[in-house]
Amino acid sequence: MIIPDNKNWTWVLERACPDCGFYAGAFDVANTGAAIRDLAVRWASVLGRADVARRPNLATWSPLEYGCHVRDVLRIFDHRLGLMIEQVEPRFENWDQDKTAIDDDYASQSASVVADELSSAAVILAERFDSVVGDQWQRRGFRSDGSVFTIYTIAQYLLHDPIHHLWDVGAQVPKY
Repeated sequence: MIIPDNKNWTWVLERACPDCGFYAGAFDVANTGAAIRDLAVRWASVLGRADVARRPNLATWSPLEYGCHVRDVLRIFDHRLGLMIEQVEPRFENWDQDKTAIDDDYASQSASVVADELSSAAVILAERFDSVVGDQWQRRGFRSDGSVFTIYTIAQYLLHDPIHHLWDVGAQVPKY
């Protein structure tokens, strides 16, 4: 059984992750679109593995399940970024990633379909980040737990997730 992740990962904005090594707070957000596109290519490679659906143990997602999660993260963050651009200080609905994994049966999805969907979600999100200019980087949004993000910090925070999960599945972690 997979144990739900209830950690508040916002600390990645303040220091490097001891696992994957990515320091989100040091990432130059001007490169967000390019990084998202690069991560989509890396995830396509992971999703092409012959053993993509095999869990390393009963308590850890398979690379396929992590790929589904990353696809959904990109979609969720595109929605949140859209709200931050279009509204004044929006509040984000809670997203239960573990419930989504069960409800959407991540383990039985097609790896090639997930790779295509992840790539599409990455292009859409990268283009939206590419459109952010000037003072828009300081627009704020609020997570359901009260955490405050600007577009600048949500870009940094977002990147940790797909990078960290590359580390989780034993893929090469980029140095941005």
